[in-house]
Amino acid sequence: MRVLVAGATGYIGSRLVPRLVDAGHTVRCLARDPGKLRDQPWAGDVEVVRGDVLDRASLDPAMAGVDVVHYLVHSLASRGFAATDRRAAATVAAAAADAGVRRLVYLGGLHPPATAGLSDHLASRTEVGRIFLDGPVPAVVLQAGVVIGSGSASFEMLRYLTERLPVSVTPRWVHTRTQPIAIRDVLAYLVAATTLPDEPNRTFDIGGPEVLTYADMMRGYARVAGLPRRVIAPVPLLTPWLSAQWVNLVTPVPRSIAVPLIESLEHEAVCTEDDLRDLLPGPVDPTPYERAVELALARMRDGEVESHWSAASPAGAPSDPLPSDPSWSGGSVRVDERSVRCDVPPERLWRVVEGIGGQNGWYSFPLAWAVRGWADRLAGGVGLRRGRRDPARLHLGEALDWWRVEAIEPGRLLRLRAEMKVPGSAWLELSVTPDGDGSVYGQRAVFVPRGLTGQVYWWMLWPFHGVIFGGMARNIIRTAAR
Repeated sequence: MRVLVAGATGYIGSRLVPRLVDAGHTVRCLARDPGKLRDQPWAGDVEVVRGDVLDRASLDPAMAGVDVVHYLVHSLASRGFAATDRRAAATVAAAAADAGVRRLVYLGGLHPPATAGLSDHLASRTEVGRIFLDGPVPAVVLQAGVVIGSGSASFEMLRYLTERLPVSVTPRWVHTRTQPIAIRDVLAYLVAATTLPDEPNRTFDIGGPEVLTYADMMRGYARVAGLPRRVIAPVPLLTPWLSAQWVNLVTPVPRSIAVPLIESLEHEAVCTEDDLRDLLPGPVDPTPYERAVELALARMRDGEVESHWSAASPAGAPSDPLPSDPSWSGGSVRVDERSVRCDVPPERLWRVVEGIGGQNGWYSFPLAWAVRGWADRLAGGVGLRRGRRDPARLHLGEALDWWRVEAIEPGRLLRLRAEMKVPGSAWLELSVTPDGDGSVYGQRAVFVPRGLTGQVYWWMLWPFHGVIFGGMARNIIRTAAR
């Protein structure tokens, strides 16, 4: 089959692509910025085309000759996401029909049979599925609940809440029933949906073998992780909005994502049928919940997390790529630039540069970085706790604490773009240049202020630049010299 994957840079999509290739399919990936897929280990096995699900003109050539389209796009964290998703789904459905596509495959959300009163998040995913089902191209709409896998937003929220809170004061949604599913099973069902016999045009519920409450899931996680039994005290007065503020502070999941996730947990998410398994060519053995947790923790422990929830960014997000030099703005650009010659071989210096952030920290004034991270979380931003997916390697487009990797030239240059709440746009660029028996370490912090607030912000922090940026340069070189 010739398959187009829309959403190949996201958590599910970037894992699905290599499995489709392994299944013998010819895969084409649609991406707004193809460069974000450059460092994927499977990049050489697929075709990558530039396109946007909101841009019909870019979809026509992308769908030419395609048999099946996997649609794995959801603009959860952006304002007005329901309208954006509605327009994108309608655009994709029309383009698929005109291109002669034989099947659409969509991963939606598991929800109660009655759709009235659903959260905005679930209602939007349900609406997208309905648009595809009502369109001219047969659609397979898989509906999943909480996905358990290393790097998923749902799993990260569960993990941090359980690990950091031995005693939890919880809202009523922790006692709502759900049917969690392992990421490996989700991917297996998606691959199978590509070649289902006949032309089904319907929804299929998919889930794991157990029906659990969120409290059951927290206790199960604690057992697998070797933690003491968690005490969970229900407080019905806690609203989803209040719960999201707490999740924003305790976990790496920012408020913009926590709110719709928690609102969706208010609804029971239990499979009402298991018809898909009857259509599969071979037997399927769903992964038990605690086994899924074991697999996720093992992946994290071994540094083999394939993808992370923070990797994808919606259209218009601050992480979208900009020209390499911010002077494009035509306004004032504030720069702190430093260059230091050292006797450290360039390859050793680069290892420290590429390993920056996450558990390794930022090599200067840790308290200042921590305070700024907490302030960003309180303002609804991403903060510092997104960490890094791999302890030693960075890839184009992935998240690194409150930054996004905007450019990386191995051994030479790393450019990060800030995603924290800030009155303007900010970059941090680190470079390594060979120089005889040593290296020249380059460091450039760039800020494009927005209005008077941005100017005041820069000058308020200016007295600390020597400590923060000067200390960073000295400590990176000192670490590399050890």
